[in-house]
Amino acid sequence: MKELSQKNLTAVIHPRPQNSHKGTFGRAVLVGGNETYGGAIIMSAEAAVKSGAGLVSVITAEKNHSALHARLPEAMVLHWELTQETSDVLASSDVILIGPGLGLSKQGHDLLREVLLKQKASQWLIIDGSAITLFAQMGCSLNYPKQVIFTPHQMEWQRLSGLSIVDQTKENNQLFQKKLGATIVLKSHRTEIYTPDENYKNPLGTPAMATGGMGDTLAGMITGFLAQFQDKKAALLAAVYLHSLIGEELSKTCYVVLPTEISKHLPQYMKYFENLDRKTEEK
Repeated sequence: MKELSQKNLTAVIHPRPQNSHKGTFGRAVLVGGNETYGGAIIMSAEAAVKSGAGLVSVITAEKNHSALHARLPEAMVLHWELTQETSDVLASSDVILIGPGLGLSKQGHDLLREVLLKQKASQWLIIDGSAITLFAQMGCSLNYPKQVIFTPHQMEWQRLSGLSIVDQTKENNQLFQKKLGATIVLKSHRTEIYTPDENYKNPLGTPAMATGGMGDTLAGMITGFLAQFQDKKAALLAAVYLHSLIGEELSKTCYVVLPTEISKHLPQYMKYFENLDRKTEEK
């Protein structure tokens, strides 16, 4: 397995072009957040916005709308009933994230089926949290597996792959990834990434990050990076590494690192690596 490093960040995070606008940096749509788990989709949306996605829309339960508007006015919000409006927003997106706080109800089932059915060849799809469990339960298939990223923790991976945690070896994980055809970001103390052509290991991570919402924030970061950066594989690797890098840095002074704190620091860290890349080019 190849090991991620700061080179994965400087390979992706460059100065933005002067002649640009919000559409330049991608349209992302996030689907999730039932009436109980609205915080999950809000954390994902915050990470997507603060990592640089140009336009972020959130399809979530109506109960979450005021909270999302209050915390993150930069994001647009829609009721998660299947209407022409939600279909239009999904159709216009570059990247779709489904799953954070989605839940296992019929509503989540219907939304996942709609997203899978309507995904275009040009769109990237990230399947996280509850949507992974629903995907496994429903026996779904993928129209464009090479454009799909699953972000399971080990128990969700067990549901999806049938591999018990003790059997989740590099070889077994790789075999199921080949069968599925999609990219897998297997979250753990040392997250592993299985892509159609290569596998990677993240050397960073700290127990300070072991708190609810950390995976939702990572999924939002991946969404934001895929929306704005052209090299999608490089963007994914950079998002995974930066998530843990910020967590480790914050853990030097914080016993517990909150997911929202990682999002808060994203713009500054991305600016640092933009400048680091420029300094390297000048040498």
